[in-house]
Amino acid sequence: MRKYEVMYIIRPDIEQEAVQAAVEKFQGIISNGGEITKHDVMGKRRLAYEIKKFRDGVYVLVNFTAEPAVVTELERIMKISDEVIRYLITNDVA
Repeated sequence: MRKYEVMYIIRPDIEQEAVQAAVEKFQGIISNGGEITKHDVMGKRRLAYEIKKFRDGVYVLVNFTAEPAVVTELERIMKISDEVIRYLITNDVA
């Protein structure tokens, strides 16, 4: 199992319940083959530049350990998810 870090930005125009549902959906995917070590919903923040006509977004940072297959599935789901406007998954070296 390897250490990973994912940061994703959720659209600002959806309700808080939908944000929580999206966060729980991604936590479930990670927990299905890995273990979450740190989870932080950073809240609504201004983006550095406009992404898909949005100036704000809800930032979420997750550190986890998992097999590469879990990361592939998480990336696939984030690509097709309407709630996520941007995401980045990296290997955590620390």
